[in-house]
Amino acid sequence: MLTGNIRNQVDQIWNAFWSGGVSNPLSVIEQLTFLMFIKRLDDLHTVEERKAEDLGIPMARRIFPEGKDDKGEPYGNLRWSRFKHFEAREMMRIVDEHVFPFLRQLGEQGSSYGTHMKDARLGFSNANLLAKVVQMLDDIPMDDRDTKGDVYEYMLGKIASAGTNGQFRTPRHIIELMVHLMAPTPTDTICDPAAGTCGFLVAAGEYLRDHHPEMLRKKESRDHFHNNMFHGFDFDATMLRIGAMNMTLHGVDNADVSYRDSLAEEHGADAGAYSLILANPPFAGSLDYDTTAKDLQKIVKTKKTELLFMALFLRLLRTGGRAAVVVPDGVLFGSSKAHKDIRRMLVEEHKLDAIIKLPSGVFKPYAGVSCAIVVFTKTGVGGTEDVWFYDMTADGFSLDDKRTPLLDAENLGAKPAQALTEDDHGKNNLPDILARWIALEAETDRPRTAQSFMVKASEITASGSWDLSLNRYKEIEHEEVAHASPTEVIADLRTLETKITKGLDRLEEMLR
Repeated sequence: MLTGNIRNQVDQIWNAFWSGGVSNPLSVIEQLTFLMFIKRLDDLHTVEERKAEDLGIPMARRIFPEGKDDKGEPYGNLRWSRFKHFEAREMMRIVDEHVFPFLRQLGEQGSSYGTHMKDARLGFSNANLLAKVVQMLDDIPMDDRDTKGDVYEYMLGKIASAGTNGQFRTPRHIIELMVHLMAPTPTDTICDPAAGTCGFLVAAGEYLRDHHPEMLRKKESRDHFHNNMFHGFDFDATMLRIGAMNMTLHGVDNADVSYRDSLAEEHGADAGAYSLILANPPFAGSLDYDTTAKDLQKIVKTKKTELLFMALFLRLLRTGGRAAVVVPDGVLFGSSKAHKDIRRMLVEEHKLDAIIKLPSGVFKPYAGVSCAIVVFTKTGVGGTEDVWFYDMTADGFSLDDKRTPLLDAENLGAKPAQALTEDDHGKNNLPDILARWIALEAETDRPRTAQSFMVKASEITASGSWDLSLNRYKEIEHEEVAHASPTEVIADLRTLETKITKGLDRLEEMLR
């Protein structure tokens, strides 16, 4: 958790960019990513230097070569620890003319930490602004992994709060809920085919650190964690850079964060490669058949991106693999053949576990569309018996454009500091969802009028459309009303008739 002082320091950096003429939040976070990456390179080089010095051996990995670059500048001047002391205009010259070309060179060489820097450019021309931001970043204490990650997450949150490019940001508490529902294990191979800032992968990594700390003490599982466990794809270069930096600052050394148009490219190489998928992909409408991967069209013939992503998830998962993904409500009840085919597959060919309906304001102010979390397991041979439905009505925040917290910070999210009261539950359903998911057997006997309940797969299949909308199965609790006896009703009607007759007689006398 960040202290108020660190938050203020980050806010001051953001304001410095704003007053310096860099007002696009995505441009700000991109430039901060570059600068933090440059600083990290210097930190890595320093660690290698100290190790070599302590052991009395040559450096195993030298990031900044000895000598001078092709423009005659000593490579030593390209290091953060060196140029941060330079006068503003000299710092600007070094960073713009030497450091950024060095970053691009690292990317072209295919370095694991430079892959996304191929087109890195300094995005502002104010030398004083650069010097000010470098000094401010240097003043933030980011010695440990938790603080580095939290600082970057706080910066990413500013993309959303500024109202720009918020489509890349799934609310952190919704990500946390989905990760806890899936409970990643040390042997999982996790994928987000629409990774954005890698929020799902970061949260999965943090969950594993908290719940399976022993995996980082064993060489084999530690290597898997750093090199093979996390896979994120996107086709936006800026998002790839931000996502890769997010993973790095959260302590994952070599995550596979790479360029891919997930719906357009064939998936033969990694079909069945992943044991867990966590995703909230963009649902942009329709694609042309000829621009869509043919292996997805074989699963479901459609142009709609939300259905193509569902086909993609099934394609990428290995048998026994699990998924928790956000879909628009149309996937649950759409009437086209493709909609029905996807739902039939989930219910009859695989194991559909849960449908968690989200309140329509969860993604405001960027979108008001109604969505749901779909949880399923790929089996290829069926296995759906009961499907759990939960009607989430509150996520801890107001459901208007402001998304104001309704509870204190320690009572938000899926894992609050203490048990919530009934009144608090009315403002934050997430802990209840998680608790009921863990004890799912107890849900079998709950009535359809409750907030959560089970529905037999046979009932879903019998509809013929495999409708998965919660409202189809939810029952409304009717209050019992006490009715008067027929004798009492007749007596009341006679009394009313007498009053009306007397009233008419009076009216007739007044008109004479």
